Amino acid sequence: MYTASDLRKGLKIEVDDVPYEVVEFQFVKPGKGQAMYKCRIKNLLTSNVTDRTFRAVDRIDKPDLEERDLAYSYPEGDHYVFMDNKTFEQLTIPADALGDQKHFLVEQIEVQVLFYNGKPIQVSLPAYVEKKIIHTEPGARGDTATNVTKPAKIDTGYEIGVPLFINEGDVVRIDTRTGKYFDRVSKG
Repeated sequence: MYTASDLRKGLKIEVDDVPYEVVEFQFVKPGKGQAMYKCRIKNLLTSNVTDRTFRAVDRIDKPDLEERDLAYSYPEGDHYVFMDNKTFEQLTIPADALGDQKHFLVEQIEVQVLFYNGKPIQVSLPAYVEKKIIHTEPGARGDTATNVTKPAKIDTGYEIGVPLFINEGDVVRIDTRTGKYFDRVSKG
């Protein structure tokens, strides 16, 4: 169990049998009365953010969370199969736990999976992945002083905005946190 004085940004807590992560934290000491801890907390199951105030005497539960390093193996219908490199156990994770990050999976990529009560709830990919552009329109010569982008599809069908000089067959680096183009790795 945590006390309210243990609260800090990034701490994972359990409120009403739901895991949360503290996103923002503020200590408030009014002129009269008890000290309070105002927090903005993010639901780890739904990603909803809510405000919650704790008194100094409040007790807060620790969630049953486990973080494991897994390697992506292959897709299987609406699920994705990962392997634990230490135990060689295969785990199947539903597509909804991955969200848009499923488009950035590369075979044997190392990911961190957060489990709550033994169920996968969050998958964290490396900050950047490299993907090949399979379709984009040819870029038009002209005004390149501005950040003009054009749509391009990667091998999973996900569409990103890329600069005009990117062509089909080019390999680009994508920021997995934003889902946006970062830079070109090689020409096709």
